[in-house]
Amino acid sequence: MNVPKTLARLLACLVGMAVDGAWAGYATHDDERLAALIEEALERNPAVRAAYLVAASATERIPVDAALSDPRVQLTGFARSPQTRVGPQTSGVAMTQTLPWFGKRADRAQVSTVRAEIKREQANAQRAELVRQVKLAYFELAYLDRAVGITTQERELLEHYESLARARYSQGVGSQQAVVRLQAEITRVLNRRQELMRERIGVESTLNALRDRPVHLGIPDVSLGERVSVPVDHERLTAIGRTNAPETKVAALAVDSDEVSLRLARRRYLPDVVVGAVWGRIQDRDDELGRSNPPPDNGKDTLGLTLGVNIPLYRGTYDAGVREAAARRSSSRESHRHALSGVDSAVRSIAFTLTTIDAQLSLIEDALLPQAEQALRATEESYATGTTSVLDLLDSEEVLLDVRLRLARLEVDYMQALADLERTIGSPFPPRSKP
Repeated sequence: MNVPKTLARLLACLVGMAVDGAWAGYATHDDERLAALIEEALERNPAVRAAYLVAASATERIPVDAALSDPRVQLTGFARSPQTRVGPQTSGVAMTQTLPWFGKRADRAQVSTVRAEIKREQANAQRAELVRQVKLAYFELAYLDRAVGITTQERELLEHYESLARARYSQGVGSQQAVVRLQAEITRVLNRRQELMRERIGVESTLNALRDRPVHLGIPDVSLGERVSVPVDHERLTAIGRTNAPETKVAALAVDSDEVSLRLARRRYLPDVVVGAVWGRIQDRDDELGRSNPPPDNGKDTLGLTLGVNIPLYRGTYDAGVREAAARRSSSRESHRHALSGVDSAVRSIAFTLTTIDAQLSLIEDALLPQAEQALRATEESYATGTTSVLDLLDSEEVLLDVRLRLARLEVDYMQALADLERTIGSPFPPRSKP
């Protein structure tokens, strides 16, 4: 199958997308593995490829809408040839061309151009959403893998406690109930680990589907690097989002398109010009007088030029077209206002989320986690001396487990919120450092 040159170039561009190139509108947090997954998804995802192909097809529409209508050719043959002074006319050819009134073609081309730009921005929005979804899935895998590691360590710790409880029971200083309770806790942790693994299968399948890979394809464990803490300038981010977000760009372009469409609707009151040329085939006179005394230009063909206009007679139709275009323009203006408001609201919400999570992380890392670890060590010492029960030990252990899982969850929530903010403002966040 022959692919049009424009589409072929587009496909080559999609395949050649690079993280550090002009297409890279996202942050990777210096994570090469994340960057590779995003690049692969952008190259292979069918929805993104389809969106850019739609944009390419809209671009091809521009010269079609800007072109003149085809000229018309009319052939005339005479069953009974009309007689002229210089001979009978046997046939004729007429050619006419309609020329739109000044400005109509330019407006049609401009409307098509803006609509193509809208399709491109919609494709960019599809692309940005894909990057966001890949990041959310990747960070979710990171949480699940870390949570699995935490529960594995927890199981090993509980098994150590169980061995101590068995030893105490064999020495007659412990109870069988403590052993049974620890075994029950080990089973609970194993069940939690299985739930985490089940969730991981689902997220893994989602990430595979985003990059157009078999859903059953395994993805190695994901480990996040050092946590980033990004200062959030609400006003600056809002200004960036109002300018760069694909949705606001689409809404602004829709206003431009409808402005031109309204102008074009008003031009329909103006007539189009029709120009033409007419050629007539004349034979020599074959009557007796013509043969005996041929007139000047005997049998000379005729050539004529025509000029006409259409009559914009049904003005009610044109009035309705103007009203329709004006209503669309008003609608697009309201949609643009709504898009700007949506960006403002989303930036405010996500910025507050980032600030809150950052404060929670500091509290857990600086206070709650050290306190839970210290409490568990103290309880372990007390249990070893027989001054506390196994229930106290399990309570301290469970508190530490919850704190560690909560810390892992918040760190991933923070990274996912960064991805949401990046998608909202339509610009890499945090911004890439300049070389």
